[in-house]
Amino acid sequence: MASSAIVTRHGFLALAPQYTTTSELLSTSAQRRGMDVEVLPAHGGAGTAMGRRGGHYYGGPAFAARVVDALDVALLQPSDDWLATLPFEYTGRRIAMATLGEARRLSRPAFVKPPSDKSFPAAVYASGRCLPTGPGLSLNAPVQISDVVTWAAEFRLYLLDGEVRAGSQYATFGCLDAERLDGHRYEDPVLKFADDLLATYGGGLPSAVVVDIGLLATPEHGATDQWAVVEANMAWFSNCYAADPDRVLDVVLRSAGPREQMAERDRRFCRIIEDAHLAR
Repeated sequence: MASSAIVTRHGFLALAPQYTTTSELLSTSAQRRGMDVEVLPAHGGAGTAMGRRGGHYYGGPAFAARVVDALDVALLQPSDDWLATLPFEYTGRRIAMATLGEARRLSRPAFVKPPSDKSFPAAVYASGRCLPTGPGLSLNAPVQISDVVTWAAEFRLYLLDGEVRAGSQYATFGCLDAERLDGHRYEDPVLKFADDLLATYGGGLPSAVVVDIGLLATPEHGATDQWAVVEANMAWFSNCYAADPDRVLDVVLRSAGPREQMAERDRRFCRIIEDAHLAR
């Protein structure tokens, strides 16, 4: 993995009001390197952070939609269809993009999720008729449809400039099981798969992003030797599990930092604030 040296940053870290263990860890790490940390007010305003320069954000997309303009923060996120564009050798399953209306016509079990928000639970649905309904769910909303697979182990990787900055196991056979990647028995194959993936398809990701990868399993034989991409996520809205929070913070700061500092290559990954309101 990339060097663990803590990068000194100016500016401040703004946190959504909902407490999480990750926000606490990142807050401690930011303060340790001399950054101010501000928990934003629950009513959705930027509070005393209004008009301050050098802001960074960590929290959910629905709350972000109400404050990022005031914070002047650019939110980086992977393209909705990035995972679906990968070849089978990197996914180990069929993946397709569709609308929620199209997904409702599924007649088979499938894993269905919103690609970049939490508008409904990502889960295995027995058929399209089992998908959630509600006034806030547009039939035109994009969804990701995947074959149902079993993961023997799943790992979260925080990527910065095409390199793994931090990592953690977060689940085994679907159950929460957080463990540091450093020294893990799967550390070498995880990093080897990640290096190959990034060398080939890393250009389709923001400079700061989270990618989850996993070891596929079969019901009969348990773990296989096939590694595959689980999904890509926004670093500014991801649980760090057992990853080193100092390294994670480096990725979070880049993923949701001042718009004036956003690299040209990242402009196509900047979240459109109007779309963020759909996550409410």
